[in-house]
Amino acid sequence: MKFSLSSLKQVQPILSFKRKLGVDIQFLRPKDKVVFVMGATGTGKSRLAIDLATRFPAEIINSDKIQVHKGLDVVTNKVTPQECRGIPHHLLGIIDPNANFTSTDFSCLASQVIASITAKDRLPIVAGGANSYIESLVTRSAEFLLNYQCCFIWVDVSLPVLNSFVSKRVDKMVETGLVDEVREMFDPKADYSVGIRRAIGVPELHEYFVSESLIDRGTQRKMLALAVNNIKQNTEILACRQLQKIHRLYNKRNWCMHRIDATEVFLRHGDEAEEAWENLVARPSTRIVNEFLLSEEDTLTSVAFPESTLAAAYIGESRVHNMI
Repeated sequence: MKFSLSSLKQVQPILSFKRKLGVDIQFLRPKDKVVFVMGATGTGKSRLAIDLATRFPAEIINSDKIQVHKGLDVVTNKVTPQECRGIPHHLLGIIDPNANFTSTDFSCLASQVIASITAKDRLPIVAGGANSYIESLVTRSAEFLLNYQCCFIWVDVSLPVLNSFVSKRVDKMVETGLVDEVREMFDPKADYSVGIRRAIGVPELHEYFVSESLIDRGTQRKMLALAVNNIKQNTEILACRQLQKIHRLYNKRNWCMHRIDATEVFLRHGDEAEEAWENLVARPSTRIVNEFLLSEEDTLTSVAFPESTLAAAYIGESRVHNMI
């Protein structure tokens, strides 16, 4: 699909500013478009962002507050070069592991990257679980609201199903070197409130590493199992908090979001899961983005759904069909 994003820019009403000399200055300001892929950890945000970027001329901006740091690729579950499929990724593994990278820092850097992407007539896709970063970028800059039109896609998975997936994912991360990766940067005096050491999987292993050389292998196995279980529990808590944040953004900020229910994908396996992903997630999201790029509506997004639907989706007690 070939098209120029510049040809799709929305032409806004003429703005008028009156200087002290009484001269009116009028100009037209087109809006560029930005897509945000949101959701709890483990729901497939990165995969969807990459899928979309292979179907549109796009580049991806990471909005995960831990993945922005260098290092701990297994622990932080960064996408691999193979998974990136040649799509440029920005703000991924670029910040010093010990640095304190704030929402304000993200907003500043992300704004610069978005401007550079749109200058090339390409679509910025912001993807990640740090909803506070996204909120800061979208709401705290009058310049951003003036220059950009936003589309929000929320990838949602029923919490019980997601928790089961997260548990299995943690086991795979342990198998692929999570413990050794954390051990390499272990410091008994480390501050777990700053930088990449905030990542789930790092503080949980502290007691294990402190005691590892002082206890027998049987006790080591028990302590490691306890640490892994804590990693799983804390990841589930994180997913719940991220969902709460999304609901707060919907209620407080009045953001309308395209909710994509990916639960069925996580209930299937192999080729059936791949087919479900294409039919239930990738293809509907592609249609949403295509309609967004062709639209001329001046709004943060274009589709709303009832608050009761949001509540049902959140508690995971009823299946909610795609509202698209």
